Amino acid sequence: QVQLVESGGGSVQAGESLRLSCVASGFTYSWYCMGWFRQVPGQEREGVISIARDGTTPYVDSVKGRFTISQDDAKNAVYLQMNSLKPEDTGIYYCAARNSYSCLRSVSSYRYWGQGTQVTVSS
Repeated sequence: QVQLVESGGGSVQAGESLRLSCVASGFTYSWYCMGWFRQVPGQEREGVISIARDGTTPYVDSVKGRFTISQDDAKNAVYLQMNSLKPEDTGIYYCAARNSYSCLRSVSSYRYWGQGTQVTVSS
């Protein structure tokens, strides 16, 4: 059974940091592109950043230089380090896996999803 389990969300003040974790099980993790997405109520889910064997790809200009994605193959885990958080970063953050060595931005291209973790940034 495929599972993606996120953790690490919370409520912080603007300028603070959070580190999200996503632990994968039930599939060959290293064959997949892993991505982080976020969703705000009333808006579509959007790709934030992804990681694959050929590197990392940020999809939102506002997170460049602030968010970093990394992975630990030994733990089947992918992480999202979020620094200098802003109120507009607030949302539910989802981890997702795409059955490919390459990453795409579209939500529909990802096969497996976690349950999401809430991030709230107050000013």
